[in-house]
Amino acid sequence: MKTLTTLALGALLSLGVSAAWAHEYKLGTLEIAHPWSRATPNGAPVAGGFTTITNSGAVADRLLAAASDVSDRVEVHEMAVIDGVMKMRPLDKGIEIPAGGKLELKPGSYHIMFIGLKKPFVKGDRVKGQLSFEKAGKIDVEFEVEEMGMKMNPPAGHGTGH
Repeated sequence: MKTLTTLALGALLSLGVSAAWAHEYKLGTLEIAHPWSRATPNGAPVAGGFTTITNSGAVADRLLAAASDVSDRVEVHEMAVIDGVMKMRPLDKGIEIPAGGKLELKPGSYHIMFIGLKKPFVKGDRVKGQLSFEKAGKIDVEFEVEEMGMKMNPPAGHGTGH
């Protein structure tokens, strides 16, 4: 009986830990999975913000803007190779999240750009921000700061558990 109680307690604790590490947000039909950024070197003027946004609804929505007080301004950006040259540009009309689809904000593609950083991003910290959507409205999120070399969206449950 004692072993069964110990196993049950262990299972409950592990569920609580994975739920705390999941770091996901829900706004209407949108799910924002593990917003993250990379640690930055001292003096870096910019940082990127990344996440995957899933739209389980029957109508498309649009990520219009982002905001944060950690930098002078925040923009929704696209990075693309055009005629063999890598170019980055703000997307003034945002990015569509298709009905029943996903929008992946990741390095080398669509992303949030923090411009004019007020201080470096440090691994393990969380950066407060806000995402604004055309239909769903606004939601406060935290971007978990990962290691400097992170190249892709970490799996759900990855992180420091802050």
